[in-house]
Amino acid sequence: MEPVNKQFFQQPTLQLARSLLGCLLVKETKEGLSAGYIVETEAYKGPHDRAAHSYGNRRTKRTEIMFGQAGRVYTYTMHTHCLINVVSAGIDEPEAVLIRALEPFAGIDLMKKRRPVDQMKNLTNGPGKLTKAMGITMEDYGRKLYEPPLYISEGKSPAEIEQGTRIGIHNSGEARDYPWRFWMKGNPYVSK
Repeated sequence: MEPVNKQFFQQPTLQLARSLLGCLLVKETKEGLSAGYIVETEAYKGPHDRAAHSYGNRRTKRTEIMFGQAGRVYTYTMHTHCLINVVSAGIDEPEAVLIRALEPFAGIDLMKKRRPVDQMKNLTNGPGKLTKAMGITMEDYGRKLYEPPLYISEGKSPAEIEQGTRIGIHNSGEARDYPWRFWMKGNPYVSK
C-alpha cells in the first residue's frame, strides 16, 4: 500500500469527495497497520457553506489547517468522538471532505481490539467508529495524507456511486439540503 501523490488532492472538493470512494485509508501504529476502503464521504465547501466549520471564513485554532494545503488531515472532536477530514481546495480556501465510513481491509483483528462489536458491519460504519477502530486521534491533526503513518492509498473503483444530503447538520439553513454526501451503492458499511 503506497500513498497517493499529493497531486491527487488537487481536485475540486466535490470531485475529491467522489474520488476518495474506494481508496484505502491506512494508519500505521506501534500496534500494527490497519486499513479500510473509504465507502462514504461528505463535502464541506468552506466560507459559503453554513454547515462547514469555516463558514464565513471563520479562522480559529481548530480550523487553521483548513486554510492550508490540500491533502492535510483535519481532525476535530464532536461529543466524545474524533472525526477525520481531508483538507481540500487551495490555500486560504478552507474546504474539506469528511470520511464517514470504511469497509475494513487490513488489520481487522486490531480494529476489533480497539472497538469490540457484535456485528462486523458496525465496526467502521460511522465517522467516530472508524477513527476509533483505526487508531486515529487528535494527534493526527495536520498530517500529510500522502506520507505515512496516516495516508490515502489507491484501492478499488466503486461500481456505482450514490449522492444525497449530508447527515446531522439540521441547524445549517439551506446547506442541510446540499447533495454533498457520496457513498458506494449497496455497501453494508455505509452509515445509517
